[in-house]
Amino acid sequence: MKLNKQVMGVTLASAVALGSLGYYGQSDKVEAKNDSKKDANVIMLVMDGTSAGATNLAKWYKGEPLALDSIMTGGVSTHSAESAITDSAPAGTALATGNKTNDKFVGVLPKVVNTPGIDSSLANNPYKPVANVLEGAKLNGKATGLIATSEIQHATPAAFSAHVTQRSEYDNIAEQQVYQGIDVVLGGGLEALVPGTAGNNREDGENLVEVLNDKGYDIVEDRNELLNTKSSKIWGSFAPNALAYDMDREKTKSEEPTLAEMTDKAIKTLSKDKDGFFLMVEGSKVDWAAHANDPIGIISDVLAFDDAVKEALEFAKKDKNTLVIAVTDHGNSGITIGNINTSGTYSNIPVSEYINPLKKASMTLEGALSKLKADKSNLLEVATLYGIDKPTEAEKTALNESENLSKTFVQLLSNRANIGFSTGGHTGEDVFLYSYGPNKPVGLIDNTAIAHTMASTMGFDLKKLSEELYTEASEAFKSNKATVKIDESDKQNPVLVVTKGKKVAEFPVNKNIIKVNGKVMELKSITVQSNGKFYVSKEAVQLFDKAK
Repeated sequence: MKLNKQVMGVTLASAVALGSLGYYGQSDKVEAKNDSKKDANVIMLVMDGTSAGATNLAKWYKGEPLALDSIMTGGVSTHSAESAITDSAPAGTALATGNKTNDKFVGVLPKVVNTPGIDSSLANNPYKPVANVLEGAKLNGKATGLIATSEIQHATPAAFSAHVTQRSEYDNIAEQQVYQGIDVVLGGGLEALVPGTAGNNREDGENLVEVLNDKGYDIVEDRNELLNTKSSKIWGSFAPNALAYDMDREKTKSEEPTLAEMTDKAIKTLSKDKDGFFLMVEGSKVDWAAHANDPIGIISDVLAFDDAVKEALEFAKKDKNTLVIAVTDHGNSGITIGNINTSGTYSNIPVSEYINPLKKASMTLEGALSKLKADKSNLLEVATLYGIDKPTEAEKTALNESENLSKTFVQLLSNRANIGFSTGGHTGEDVFLYSYGPNKPVGLIDNTAIAHTMASTMGFDLKKLSEELYTEASEAFKSNKATVKIDESDKQNPVLVVTKGKKVAEFPVNKNIIKVNGKVMELKSITVQSNGKFYVSKEAVQLFDKAK
């Protein structure tokens, strides 16, 4: 493949070097050039936790090239501010905001910077929120969308829509998403929208479904409702938590839409906006399957993701002013075609010996084990669902004596198919970059460069946007000599209180609301509390100053 030696107006070598600083594109000397006639649409697709071995295996399984293959343009480095191996939270933050950060941090600056090549000054303002490309698109008048096959509050979609110091803060993430005013939100995560006693139910007592209704969303909960809605504001919650694997869907959750269907519906809805749109799509559960070393789950959702990429490309080719970027946030599992059993015979092993054993599976590991009876009386039937048909005596013994069936299932099938795994965790290799359309990035770049490319393509600068949206409250109101304090009488719902004379303003956490002397006004962005400090926008300060 011949790579373009120019990356967004700078040489490939300098692009790699500058990208590793974590503020790629924010120097006066480095600007991403937008070659489109007007600010373009952007469709960003992320297949979580997908190593190159996973896409290669999926391609052999499919028996033909992937849609991704036609737009492969380079590679991406994925390291975080503190490690060669990143978690989804800092990886998503890099892709969405153009900033490196720490493990579990979402949309905020790092506390620790020790990775070579990253500007250590990033840690001068730990936990400070930084703007993401969805926020920028919205403020530029574009329609916005967010899709995931996990909970919509999961790390990657959260990085494009929220700011928290711990990715598990579903209460805060969900609230920020609802009050962001995103036009189309599709995925799992219904639990996190409502109070209750389940694992992810809200603890603050707020019913966000009621808020969405008040804001005019059409709330859809199954495939038919999604496909039939005509609304321009859609919130799809298709599962309490994550959606099913694509291969399992027809047998276990046939009412759920596919990732491709969600992508197609979002594009058709958002593209009606004359100012254009931004859409982020995550194929979430490749990562989950990789953690479990489940080759069937990996193949299932790589192919489902590729179908979503096909929908995006079909639109972009007709539209001619849409940038499509597809990438994984990091590798996972070290999956290989070939394992220790093939070390001396690999040159003579045909493709069929890797793929045919996998073709016997009709469900993923998660799907197959969901069919297991409590007494395990149907164990061999379930094993067959996962492709372990006609087990040998040794395999029967392994199944019957297993104390961890998940581990035993994947070991047996992977052994049959000569598939290897080096870990059950993430990996630190560079990953493939796929892009198409105006201003497409090429070459080996840092993940932070992708955020700045998207921002430039849509006509804004992320560093300037962060300055507009997130200033620590005591600093923001310093010039007008207002008194700033935090009301924590309701621990779950702290409020920033700003007082000047008889003028009292309240800023509820995670909301786009300011209440001045009882009068409620909406902001164009949310107020965030991070590590105990409140951060407000310049617009909020201006409204406070003007209010009587």
